[in-house]
Amino acid sequence: MKNYYVVIMAGGIGSRFWPYSRDKFPKQFLDVLGTGTSLLRMTYERFLQVCPSENIYVVTSKNYEELVSEQLPELSRDQILCEPYRRNTAPCVAYASYKIRKQNPDAITVVTPSDHAIFKEDVFIAAIKDALAEGARSDKLITLGIKPTRPETGYGYIQYLPGDEELKKVKTFTEKPAYELAVKFFESGEFLWNAGIFIWSVKSIIKSFETFLPDMAEVFEEGIENYSTDQERLFINQAYAQCKNISIDYGIMEKSQNVYVKLGEFAWSDLGSWGSLHEIREKDENQNVVDANALVYDSENCVVMGPKNKLIVVQGLKNCLVAQCDNVILICDKDNEKQFRTFVADAKDKKGADFV
Repeated sequence: MKNYYVVIMAGGIGSRFWPYSRDKFPKQFLDVLGTGTSLLRMTYERFLQVCPSENIYVVTSKNYEELVSEQLPELSRDQILCEPYRRNTAPCVAYASYKIRKQNPDAITVVTPSDHAIFKEDVFIAAIKDALAEGARSDKLITLGIKPTRPETGYGYIQYLPGDEELKKVKTFTEKPAYELAVKFFESGEFLWNAGIFIWSVKSIIKSFETFLPDMAEVFEEGIENYSTDQERLFINQAYAQCKNISIDYGIMEKSQNVYVKLGEFAWSDLGSWGSLHEIREKDENQNVVDANALVYDSENCVVMGPKNKLIVVQGLKNCLVAQCDNVILICDKDNEKQFRTFVADAKDKKGADFV
């Protein structure tokens, strides 16, 4: 386990979970599942089964450094990697990979989001350990895929080549397809949902940066003497100013011929929307998720969220979100994910940043 590392990506703002997820306190720091534990804390504790705490790093926005430190007091400040700007996932992965390589050139890393729900954790951990072992003996870039249960448009898809091997060679990646295409993917049986969890050696991923994102590789290579020193923050501020905004999927995974997918037999949700929360939370006899002091009448497939010191009365609604969070009350179609970005943008532009 000494060569196993985990990188938790925790810099997102979770706009599709607004108004519960806010700029100053986004969803990864919230108890979204009603367990008494934040999603970030759950992710950290899950991966303690993979490696020791000192081998776990969190990449987050500089604005969330204190939140990470409060929720994960076991981590040193050197294990909290603060991004000065949001530049998508490629710079995030590069920063962590080059920093970890300086400490241990033989490191094998798991890169994972901080805000996913995992069920059957023992099966999940077994899959991660199998992938880590493969990453240690090969230069493969490995991702986890989930067998689709429906034609979901909110997830990315991975098409793989047929074969008897546990690791399937990836043929194509597709981001959040239209419904008609999602139906075709689902019916073909050749596609998996992209869980956004990656496993590789730092040597392999850095080699991939040098091949497919050479400018970014050069930027982070130049900082080798600065990592884990007092100069790291200053260097990272300068480095990120030179990085383009690009995802690891688009920048490397879609271009490399060395990408493999491992089928995950565990239940998973990316918790990317109110609809996904509704899917996994406990429901009443009318399929409503109620986490509030509420009276609900003649309503179906709704999510009702609110503080316990106020009463919410809901009547005659179907497939709706009713949420009171701090200074915002929102009542809308819970499944139209795109509208939430509009809500957040309009609230900020027309009503002020206090509402986002």
